[in-house]
Amino acid sequence: MSVIWYECKVKYPKLDEVSGTKKLKTEPFLVDAVSYTEAEKRITEEMQLYLSDGEGILITNIKVANYAEIHPFENADRWFKAKISLIAFDEESGKERKTNEYLLVQANDVKEAYENTMHAMKDTMGDFNIPSIAESPIVDVFPYFTGEEENSERLEEFMRLKESVPADTTEDEALALEDSLTEGE
Repeated sequence: MSVIWYECKVKYPKLDEVSGTKKLKTEPFLVDAVSYTEAEKRITEEMQLYLSDGEGILITNIKVANYAEIHPFENADRWFKAKISLIAFDEESGKERKTNEYLLVQANDVKEAYENTMHAMKDTMGDFNIPSIAESPIVDVFPYFTGEEENSERLEEFMRLKESVPADTTEDEALALEDSLTEGE
């Protein structure tokens, strides 16, 4: 059975990190569900983690998301939408045909999103290219797991990757400059 992802826009009180006060924010989340009704139920349950006692949410929109696959990666905190063009040769017409699909890839920046997309596509047998990668407004992704999966490692791996904390990847500019100068020798 294929996975259907629903994008749910939710208005809820969120702590503003700058001012320290709670403000109403509308943000999109992604849930794996079989119907709009289940998507509404699941996002309501999942959002309880974001709320304090007595606070509620307002679901402003639910729509089917057009993601073929979701790929969480370790030490990443943002989601990027990667457009993949699968290239096939049509024997009858003699023309090249492109079929587009979208992946949601977790990364810290666009360069890393490109690398993570290439990693996700490494086992693809056919030709493809990546015409675009853009940061997605998706805040969090909630896959469906029954708890009875035959492969419980899949659930554990997904949650471990999703919850991992981004590593500090800032470089010392002087060392980076020194390295780039020595590489040219």
